[in-house]
Amino acid sequence: MSEKQPAKASHRSSPNSDAFRSFIAQGWAPRDQTRPRLCEAARYAAPRRAALSEAFPGQRLVIPAGGLKVRSNDCDYVFRPHSAFAHLTGLGSDREPDAVLVLDPLEEGGHEAVLYFRPLAPRESEEFFADSRYGEFWVGARPTLESMQAELGLQTRHIEQLPDALAKDAGLVELRVIRDADAEIAALVDQVRSTSGALTSHEQVEQNALADAELARHTSTMRLLKDEWEADQMRDACAGTARAFEAVVADLPEAVRRGRGERWVEGTFGLHARHHGNGVGYDSICASGDHANTLHWIKNTGDLRDGDLLLLDAGIEVDSLFTADVTRTLPISGRFTPAQRKIYDAVYAAQCAGIEACRPGNTFKDVHAAAIRVIAEHLFTWGLLPEGVSVEESLDPEGQYHRRWMVHGTSHHLGLDVHDCQLALREDYMEGELRPGMVLTVEPGLYFKADDELAPEEFRGIGVRIEDDILITQDGHENLSAMLPRTADDVEAWMARILAG
Repeated sequence: MSEKQPAKASHRSSPNSDAFRSFIAQGWAPRDQTRPRLCEAARYAAPRRAALSEAFPGQRLVIPAGGLKVRSNDCDYVFRPHSAFAHLTGLGSDREPDAVLVLDPLEEGGHEAVLYFRPLAPRESEEFFADSRYGEFWVGARPTLESMQAELGLQTRHIEQLPDALAKDAGLVELRVIRDADAEIAALVDQVRSTSGALTSHEQVEQNALADAELARHTSTMRLLKDEWEADQMRDACAGTARAFEAVVADLPEAVRRGRGERWVEGTFGLHARHHGNGVGYDSICASGDHANTLHWIKNTGDLRDGDLLLLDAGIEVDSLFTADVTRTLPISGRFTPAQRKIYDAVYAAQCAGIEACRPGNTFKDVHAAAIRVIAEHLFTWGLLPEGVSVEESLDPEGQYHRRWMVHGTSHHLGLDVHDCQLALREDYMEGELRPGMVLTVEPGLYFKADDELAPEEFRGIGVRIEDDILITQDGHENLSAMLPRTADDVEAWMARILAG
């Protein structure tokens, strides 16, 4: 005897009589049949797919966009496709949850790229009016198979055909899937493997896991080098971010007056992020006073007070999903105090050294080494390193005393993800040589917590970080966020102009 299942709660009233179904399907104007042009992003996605095809000959590659995620009850978060999917299709923004890109091997070599997704449902279907997650009445019209094919320049099929497509030649064609993109699709791939006998032993399970991880790592690593279109997307993200920073400065007096000013700053930046692009690339850090010494302060619940600093770490993600990542530390009153300026100037000097190291032929870790040496030198000069410890002794791996006041690294790769290419191996990332097309942040800081009894009293409660987005070029670098001032004098002059109206 089976257990009785609990009744499923339903709090929506949806008419379902045959008369209503017939009525709602009638009286609509013909749909626009105009097919879109091939989108610009898709032009650049095609050669990426070709490179991926060459790296995995004869194998069926499964790259899911991912599905909707519940925020609360029956409300979903705004959808964002997996970065590998966006990179290989050109679909950005909140496009096509549950879609799956499959690179299907061809007998003559290479792959056919096929996008499986949920296309526009007919008006006589129940989905049209009753499905609150996918229905046209609720979330708008989706593209047709034909329009999506025209937009992306690849074959399109209904998502319902995906299981059969993955099962084709099961056991003869190796399957790989980016597992973290969509758990349901990963489970479907495992089911196909199991049915074909390719998932019957512990050893085979481990081999499949390694194969999947290799695919994910490869798609992450191939984003280390940006093409010119991607570089332009990054420039656009930085330009929009700079305008949002200007808007924050213009509204600082209101943020001070209102109370809970960190939230006001967050909202001001978020407004411009949503207007300029897809939104923020990550939760904005709007840290006033001692909050700046919490590296990932995203609660943003504090007040803004004249005399304190505001550390604003924020970036706009444009519709293609490329994001900026910029930090400026601003005197809320418009003028740095002597202690604030002393710390700020030290961080600025460290950042200049790090940026100078951003050139082809250097390694990624050279950037941190250059910046952190300047940090250690300032801390030594201020007498903050342990007695008898030199700069060189602190920089030694067995020392690292200076890291008390800058515990984080100086850089990370930037692109579709704010911390991009995170699956790349150490030899390609930390030990990797800087090459034209790479984009990385340079973001040294100094953080003196309010309760730090080893710090001078005048430093306590002050946190400073300066961060810019740097594109490696053939002969050096380009600071993509250079439109925002960096020196203390320039920051004060810039703020004065904005606040004067």
